Amino acid sequence: MVPTHWKVVVDSTDPHAQADFWAAALGYEVEDNSPLIEQLVTAGAVPETVLTRHHDRRAWRTAAAVRHPDDPYDPASGTGLGRRLLFNQVPEPKPAAKNRLHLDLHPGPGRRAEETARLAELGATVLRHVQEQGGEWTIMADPEGNEFCVH
Repeated sequence: MVPTHWKVVVDSTDPHAQADFWAAALGYEVEDNSPLIEQLVTAGAVPETVLTRHHDRRAWRTAAAVRHPDDPYDPASGTGLGRRLLFNQVPEPKPAAKNRLHLDLHPGPGRRAEETARLAELGATVLRHVQEQGGEWTIMADPEGNEFCVH
């Protein structure tokens, strides 16, 4: 069986702010879809109303993505072909309930405190610290309240 390609999609109220946060948090790159957008605008295939400007270039108004800098991507569209997080705009904020899916970040042995401080400077919030027989980690929330763990 051939492995299935996948990406994690996160609902967000501000996909571009979320993409910036997670790109900085993970050391990923915000995808640049402007080459494809320019082609589609020139061909009359998309109206300006579905676009915005982000990082001084045209971008999709309701979607943004980040990709691992070492993974391949399509230069014609800017779309990553490997590890990616995609942020889609939704009208409602995140419900108060706990996430059913979250990311675990592993910055390396002895680096949890340093990494949680760095992520807090980027806009994350420390929710609590967990110490159990099986390990120790810090639960944080991104700027829109999505929980993640730092091990």
